Amino acid sequence: MEKTMDLTRGEVPLVLLRFFFPMLAGNALQQAYTFVDSVLVGKGIGDEALGAVGNLSGMMLLVSGFLMGITNGFGVNIAQYFGAGDKAALRRAIAHACWLCGLITACLTVGSLLLLKPMLQWIHTDTALMKNSLLYGYILFGCLLVTTAYNLCACILRSQGDSRTPLMAVMVSSAVNLLLDVLLIFVFHAGVAGAAAATVAAQGVSVWVCLYRLRKHKQLRLQRKDFSMDMAMNRQLLNNGLPAACMNSITAVGCMAVQGYVNALGAVYTSAYSASCKLLNLLMLPGMTAGFAMSAFVSQNKGAGYEGRIRQGLRTGLGLAVGSWLVLGSVVCLFPKWVAGWLLNGSESVQLAGDCLRVWSFFLLVLNLLLVFRHTVQGLGHPLPPMISGFAEMLLRLFSVLLLLPGLGFRAVAHAEWLAWLGALIINWVAYVVLMHRHIGLDRECKRE
Repeated sequence: MEKTMDLTRGEVPLVLLRFFFPMLAGNALQQAYTFVDSVLVGKGIGDEALGAVGNLSGMMLLVSGFLMGITNGFGVNIAQYFGAGDKAALRRAIAHACWLCGLITACLTVGSLLLLKPMLQWIHTDTALMKNSLLYGYILFGCLLVTTAYNLCACILRSQGDSRTPLMAVMVSSAVNLLLDVLLIFVFHAGVAGAAAATVAAQGVSVWVCLYRLRKHKQLRLQRKDFSMDMAMNRQLLNNGLPAACMNSITAVGCMAVQGYVNALGAVYTSAYSASCKLLNLLMLPGMTAGFAMSAFVSQNKGAGYEGRIRQGLRTGLGLAVGSWLVLGSVVCLFPKWVAGWLLNGSESVQLAGDCLRVWSFFLLVLNLLLVFRHTVQGLGHPLPPMISGFAEMLLRLFSVLLLLPGLGFRAVAHAEWLAWLGALIINWVAYVVLMHRHIGLDRECKRE
């Protein structure tokens, strides 16, 4: 039975929520096994190992974030063709997305492996962390094709309104990851290499599940002619994919620079910052999922010409952003050290991470709103404003750290984050208002029976 969902039909809040919650569950599980991986590394190997793994977060965002941006951008085109009912263009877009992703991933794999050590030195990686950071990085960067395959498959499925299959894929891969983590870290004592191998293997399982479901979608069964070179299709895909990819990578450069300032303070600060960033990934999960849902929803309705539904969908997405902030932000604000203790052992690192998390808990709403507006603008087929906002976010993050570090010390990185989020939010909000104003005269019937 096919699981595609036409997001251009039905009551907007109900349709969007039915699409959102399975995706939230899948993303939560994906973050959960990443989080469990961090817990097992921190508790089973030590804070220094956790710092070594977390030390790569900026570089992973730079590379895997680029790939995620590419696939999400391609997903916008695919969803628009689905919404417009153009099955031939839909298949061509998927076929060309596949080989473009393969080519880009090959280049990034070679480049990241060659530049890993110089980049770790550039961000002042502590000598106590260097060996484990290199080992973890070589494994993950060497297997980027698996990461790309999952991102692309999940984006294709979401563009068709199928948020259940990625959930199933993550459920299976989470169990595999947990089992392998326990075996490789605690039984075979494979250290950070075991944690990295478990992550790659789990992603491979999720790819298999997604591919199995894609084969069931009749309209997605590709033919040889779909792979015939179509430069116009390549340009359309890259026009959306490259700006989204650059936005993620630009943001990552700012994060890596901040990581360099933190590393210069010492290994305990590296561990505290790494743990704080991993916990932030959990806190931003509902907002990020709302953004992904908006991207698919807006893309389908833009392709079908239903701008009125986009406005209704945005109101629902903003409601999700506010609601998740009220719940998660309150918990972290009240119990920051307890939350930091999920990952860390040392009292000093727990104190530092707790201070950082308390600041972020107040401004989590700004981040959630940014994610919703940014993906809405991308779904409208205008990736340039989000890319500009990514550049602004990087500059604001860097300048804020430089200005605040002398007076605030480690807390400067916490305040730099929310200032960067606020600047990027303003840019994407203005872009949304301007873009939707252009479509006022093009509004169609708000609901289609």
